[in-house]
Amino acid sequence: MSTKRWLSALAALLLSLSLALAACGDDDGDGGGGDGDAAGEQADAIVANPDNGDVAITIGSKNFTEQKILGEIFAQALSAAGYDISKQLNLGDEQTALRALRNGDIDAYPEYTGTALLSFFEVPSDELPSDPQEAYEQVRAGFEELGLTAFEPTPFTNSNEVATTQETADELGLETISDLDGQAGDLTLYGTPECRQRRDCLLGLQDVYGLQFAEFVPVAIDLRHAVLTRGEADLSIVFTTDPQIQREGFALLADDMGIFPPYNSTLVVRDEVVTEAGPDLERLVGQVEQGLTNEAMQELNARVDLDKQTPQQVASEYLSETGLVN
Repeated sequence: MSTKRWLSALAALLLSLSLALAACGDDDGDGGGGDGDAAGEQADAIVANPDNGDVAITIGSKNFTEQKILGEIFAQALSAAGYDISKQLNLGDEQTALRALRNGDIDAYPEYTGTALLSFFEVPSDELPSDPQEAYEQVRAGFEELGLTAFEPTPFTNSNEVATTQETADELGLETISDLDGQAGDLTLYGTPECRQRRDCLLGLQDVYGLQFAEFVPVAIDLRHAVLTRGEADLSIVFTTDPQIQREGFALLADDMGIFPPYNSTLVVRDEVVTEAGPDLERLVGQVEQGLTNEAMQELNARVDLDKQTPQQVASEYLSETGLVN
């Protein structure tokens, strides 16, 4: 077996072990976003309730890997609890998904707090809260006015972050973005073209951290990791749940001055369904989400994007590895 394949297999094994520990009460509450408390709770197996069969729920998702995985996880978990579940995954962008939810074409879908604030509730990007719980509270209040309920968010956040190779991080002593002070002038930063105009990207690194890089190089979104691997970039702006992070052993620099707003996932559900399903639905959603840390989501995404499994297979593995579904 090649070294890369061996590392991929090891990463999958480590995820299995970490999820199993989370299910048994691991108390580190990591995840890089959200309050993380759920990660330390006992993950009891989901028990089917015959009464849930009278409640029909259609789960939707947007049209990219992570969303499809989350949609499948919720659909399979709720089905295991006895709910009458159907799916409409791969709907499109957030506006399409919200329209489907409000029209009753779907009953629930996972959305990101930062996305909801920017796209639905028109909060200016420079006014997005840096605190995950504050962002969630604003999102919950906004959805309440639309007749929708946003359940407590996941531990993981899918936001921008500065990545580098572990070798570079060790060589330059980099743990936080502030550690780039005095060194950025010798380093090349890569990011998507729109990064130049975004506060949660190059503008924030310049204006908030006061960093001036030797060069900023625009790069296609699917090449942001390759430029690190090939040694073309010293630093690259990535998403915190990108599958390559764990598999390639990249280091993420902590955003110690809070320029990257939280993008924790919250399951948004029509109020009518919440009422019909009763309190067990919210409890079950929290139970399902507790193992969804940044590291877990990186690995689940990798199983689809890199290992070419289906979202349905990966969701089933997650529920099995956490002990939620036997």
